[in-house]
Amino acid sequence: MLREAFPLIRASSPVLLERLCRGRGLELWPQFISGPEEEALLRDVEPGLYRKHYQRDHWDQAIHGYREMEKSRWSVQSESILQRLRDVAFPPGVPQLSMVHVLDLEKTGFIKAHVDSVKFCGDTIAGLCLLSGCVMRLLSEDNDVDQVDLLLQQHTAYILRGEARYRFSHQVLPDEESFFGGEKVPRERRISIICRNLPHEPGSELD
Repeated sequence: MLREAFPLIRASSPVLLERLCRGRGLELWPQFISGPEEEALLRDVEPGLYRKHYQRDHWDQAIHGYREMEKSRWSVQSESILQRLRDVAFPPGVPQLSMVHVLDLEKTGFIKAHVDSVKFCGDTIAGLCLLSGCVMRLLSEDNDVDQVDLLLQQHTAYILRGEARYRFSHQVLPDEESFFGGEKVPRERRISIICRNLPHEPGSELD
């Protein structure tokens, strides 16, 4: 993780931040992609998203004001960008899901606090932020104290692994709650492109 990413992370304690970052459970890569690279990714995903309507209710009630799709075929330029993300997120040889998840949140959309099911993906989630920034909040599943806020700026790559993936819920704050360090973070339409590894075999998940 780049040194300039640390001001974009606010944790409830220095010990918590050190623990998550030292174990590479949490990584931010500001300006991971350029404007032209964002445009290339958008050219690949916009046609498929355009055919879908924004939904107000998710199957597990976790997301409001969204549309989504899974995508496996990309342009050469987009595939190169995604491979760069995979290279920083996953060790060599780690089996990954071939389908890339694309999540489109409208300006008023948000993601409620949740922990992704281990049935659908493994211990690492790596995403790219397109079109707009947001504040992602991690809340401990083990206590009411530990909390981390991430300022996910446009063009940022974020990675959640291990403890940050399983022991913390994550959410994207709605526009009216979108503040970081007391400063308003305006929300617009936001697309996240997410790569994941395969679920662990039964009995091999984190204890």
